[in-house]
Amino acid sequence: MARSSSLEKESYPQHLNDLVKSAAEIISPLGPINTFAARNPWMGLEQQPFEKVARRLKDVCDVDIYPTESILKSAYKRGEIGQEFLEIVLHNWLDSLSLDVPRDVAERFCRSALLMDHPPSKLPQTQEFRRFEKKLSHFKHKISEKHAIKTFSQYLDQLGNEGTAKDLNRHMIKWCKLFLDESQAVLSMPNREDGFYHAWRGLVKYDPALKSSVRLELNDLPEKAEDALMKALMKLEIPFYEIQEYLEAHLLALPGWAGMMLWRSQKSSQENSLLEEYLAVRISLEYALIKPYLPLPEKKIEDKVLIEPLAAAWDEWGGIPLNRLAQLSTAELKAHFTLAHRFDRVVRQRLWLEAWEKTYENQLKKIIESKQPNSEKYVKPVMAQFIFCIDVRSEPFRRNLEQEGPFETMGAAGFFGLPIETSELGCHHSHNSLPVMFKPQFKVKETSSELELKQYQQRRKAAHSLNSTFKTMKHNLPSSMLLPEISGPWMGLQTLVRSFVPRGAGSALRIIRKTWLQKPSTKLSLEREYTLHSELPVGFTDEEKVSYVRQALKMMGLTEYFAPLVVICGHGSHSTNNPYASALDCGACGGASSGFNARVLASLCNLPKVRQTLAREGISIPVDTVFAAAEHITTLDKLNWLYVPELSDSAKEAFDQIESILLKVSEKANAERIPQLPNINLTCKNPKREAERFAEDWSEVRPEWGLARNASFIIGERNLTQDCNLNGRAFLHNYKWQNDKNGDLLSAIINGPGTVCQWINLQYYASTVAPHYYGSGNKATQTVTAGIGVMQGNASDLLSGLPWQSVMHSDEEVYHAPIRLLMVIQAPREYVQRALNQSQEFYQKVQNGWIRLASIDPEGNWESWS
Repeated sequence: MARSSSLEKESYPQHLNDLVKSAAEIISPLGPINTFAARNPWMGLEQQPFEKVARRLKDVCDVDIYPTESILKSAYKRGEIGQEFLEIVLHNWLDSLSLDVPRDVAERFCRSALLMDHPPSKLPQTQEFRRFEKKLSHFKHKISEKHAIKTFSQYLDQLGNEGTAKDLNRHMIKWCKLFLDESQAVLSMPNREDGFYHAWRGLVKYDPALKSSVRLELNDLPEKAEDALMKALMKLEIPFYEIQEYLEAHLLALPGWAGMMLWRSQKSSQENSLLEEYLAVRISLEYALIKPYLPLPEKKIEDKVLIEPLAAAWDEWGGIPLNRLAQLSTAELKAHFTLAHRFDRVVRQRLWLEAWEKTYENQLKKIIESKQPNSEKYVKPVMAQFIFCIDVRSEPFRRNLEQEGPFETMGAAGFFGLPIETSELGCHHSHNSLPVMFKPQFKVKETSSELELKQYQQRRKAAHSLNSTFKTMKHNLPSSMLLPEISGPWMGLQTLVRSFVPRGAGSALRIIRKTWLQKPSTKLSLEREYTLHSELPVGFTDEEKVSYVRQALKMMGLTEYFAPLVVICGHGSHSTNNPYASALDCGACGGASSGFNARVLASLCNLPKVRQTLAREGISIPVDTVFAAAEHITTLDKLNWLYVPELSDSAKEAFDQIESILLKVSEKANAERIPQLPNINLTCKNPKREAERFAEDWSEVRPEWGLARNASFIIGERNLTQDCNLNGRAFLHNYKWQNDKNGDLLSAIINGPGTVCQWINLQYYASTVAPHYYGSGNKATQTVTAGIGVMQGNASDLLSGLPWQSVMHSDEEVYHAPIRLLMVIQAPREYVQRALNQSQEFYQKVQNGWIRLASIDPEGNWESWS
């Protein structure tokens, strides 16, 4: 760690807040698991190239964000990486260099390095080799690189005092659990309302897990977190120009707990300094723990480049043994070794990944080009139109639905453009029903008559009273001793039934609950209500109703040729005993099912005043067209009706036909999906029953695959992909460029749903390539902690990503293909170029390799932009 004779004390206070904010970009905010939302772990780093970030993370926390060699070679053997594309990316890489090595020699060396299954063998330390090494004594200094900054506790571990960094993490985990606990602790952390730093400062002096010397050092901390952080940094003598990297290293040590602090700081203005408090606690504690070892010896930045592995690489991969290398001139040797140094493991992984991505792009291109749209299909009248969420799990269901009748399906973002907070009947709490990147602007309540509501609430209260009593008794010492005797017979019976007949038990319990609750028919508060008790306006004004319906119809591409029945389909999931249940609902909306949004939009579309206004604007919805709402349950591939108003004759005919084929569609979709799950009896004659068992079995670690194997986001008309089997790997969003002269619709899709899809893609990607850092490890050994997330054991980081079972087929084989999202836009080239020019953020993502881009022009020509 470099030291500074002058610590620039006056500069610390005014810049420290800004440095904390900048350092926070290296992690992503992490919300509670019950509102799980896919997050791009590197969302703050997209202004840097993907490869640069990969190198930084490897240096600081020894984390690979490129797929491992075993994953890549396995994909190669399965045919998912084409040899011809490996050659293309290799040639492109070599073209970007100016090396004084013959091209054929460079190609042979690099090709061998890519295809070899093992690293080069070490060369014997002979006298000949030592003379050879001396000849190139100045070479390594010219291409050496600076080590990334690590924390002092990590450096102390490297010096031989192992366990210091682990000890610091252990203490931080303990304090974070106490402060962030939402439901599990019987006694809350004292003075928690004063903030993390103040609560910790008041208690740490009494912590028996710390040595008395450490507690004494922490006994005289400043009142303010900012002052404590500044004081600790100054005592550690961190130069001002290294502070941000030093803070980043601490955040990367426990990115889960730090991410939760960041999320809390963004959610509440009262806790906006929470991440700074976290760093103040961590670095103050670090100084107290390592003080006896100070001053640490100066860090020596050693040369990373050693001659031996480079010579061994040329011997094994280039076919040039040491005796032939020794005959080359010094300039030729440096050219050869510079190539070997640059063509390191990270570059090789990068090229393999790019070849994988190009192979998938080529396969997708062939699928789309091989399926010419059937113009006759659109001449026939369409009886019903379905608007599904762009979720990849909708694609197989849509395809099977279209094959069963004169139906048309479309894709749009599953919250349907409604920035709402929802309050369901009888609930005292509401929840956001939109992507986590946005904030709700309106509240919509489910209402009923006063008498029916009162009776329903009483039944709900009675149903919940047993759980409340059980929890109270469990947390009370005298009653907890009696609890096993009281609850034993019932819990034992429930365990047996749920274990041996999960499907029947789950179905029976749901029926009993539904029968008992007797939820009355409800209405939605669509009309604007003025109340002093709500932070958000309840309902919509007339202008707002028209605005959101107009926006939704345009985003769907549905502004003409309306069918008699239009079904807005939200989606959700169903599983039992699953901490990650919300992750299977909506990957963007914090675990909220989008069925409520579907019902709100369908209701708005049926309002006569809304239709009259839209008609004057040129969007004429026929009188006999009726909008309904349904929900696609992805675990069961089943469509449930949520809202069916009074139907016109033609709409009723369409509804009846849909009802007659839904069971068949569900069976076909399940027959396609269920065999992909591991440990399935492939001779199973009833995939539907098997799907129901998966949803109800409380021991099932993988109720469905979720959004695993997602790979592309296709923006275009449905006839582009209709009849194409995309294997549930594509997000499908309708878009008609002819109706988007100024490009506003395309920009909205790219920056809204496109960003959401990219987050989902990189969440799955990260959980696959680094499952124990960006994922959450094995689901069977997880511990739900503090009511907010999961850990491995009782002293790990708060795990931020998806469990091993969501991305892996077995211990040795991945199921999710960790490739970056391919965005395909059906539009003229100038439209795509305009979208890149208008959004610097989108341009950076493409330019720096965080997303891949292709387009299909009106003539059907495919162009790759990355």
